[in-house]
Amino acid sequence: MKKNKSSISKASSYEDIGAYWDIQDLSKVWHKTRKVRFDVQIESEVIYYPIEKSLSEKIQSIAKEQGVSSDTLINLWVQQKVQEQIFQ
Repeated sequence: MKKNKSSISKASSYEDIGAYWDIQDLSKVWHKTRKVRFDVQIESEVIYYPIEKSLSEKIQSIAKEQGVSSDTLINLWVQQKVQEQIFQ
């Protein structure tokens, strides 16, 4: 991080900036701010697929027995099925 990256807090690290804003009131320094424009591209790394409720309950039960989350169990099962399909 560049020295004095934050013009308002005069902090030189993200940790120091966070500490500064934990105790400051933005309304007291609003006049020091300026408008900026930036683009944000949000792409999920997770895709959700619908599962019937009764099937979901069974998955949750099995996952609990195996000591893993439902997400982990489903990912393992799907990964196994995909591998099977690749090597057929």
